[in-house]
Amino acid sequence: MATSTMLSQLASGMLVSIEIFVLTLVFSLPLGLLVALGRMSKSKILSGIIKVYIAVMRGTPLMLQLIVVYFAPYYVFGIAISASFRFTAVIIAFSINYAAYFAEIFRAGIQSINVGQWEAAQILGYSKTQTFFKIILVQVIQRIIPPVTNETITLVKDTSLSFVLSVAEMFTIAKQIGAREASIMPLMAAGLFYFVFNYVVAFGMDHFEKKMSYFR
Repeated sequence: MATSTMLSQLASGMLVSIEIFVLTLVFSLPLGLLVALGRMSKSKILSGIIKVYIAVMRGTPLMLQLIVVYFAPYYVFGIAISASFRFTAVIIAFSINYAAYFAEIFRAGIQSINVGQWEAAQILGYSKTQTFFKIILVQVIQRIIPPVTNETITLVKDTSLSFVLSVAEMFTIAKQIGAREASIMPLMAAGLFYFVFNYVVAFGMDHFEKKMSYFR
């Protein structure tokens, strides 16, 4: 196989990997914030449910969660599943998994803010909602950038787990080409793709962190 053809096929897989990466962040970050707030709720029932959810998501393999999300509609509700549902299942599984990790990061960031800031905002006439979104959340985001960066870099590599549901992302395509051509070069090329992808993500997050340093 010509090198240009191999790279073209890997690039098409890379687009799928990027799509999984972006959609996971779009859904898991706001969901993670909501889960963190639920985890900190004064309601013991809600807080308890959230604790169990986080424990399950962090305590079981993402690969298993992918399989469960894909087959659950059939085995639980008897709904027929199609090949087109594979990508959707990947996004759902990745989103609820990473939301659990992001929730704990958000919770740590929120609890690191001095309670005096809440009290000062209340004296100034801010509501709890206004205080959270205008004062607290900005500082929380600045503080949690490093751990969030670590998770996003992990996410880049975890996109390869989509092969479990036969979603043709980059690593899956690299393995297929490697097996067909009896060559390790496609896997090496895929490794280079992942390295560049991670470098771009790390560079972007570093730039964002510098921008947010304004709020220190």
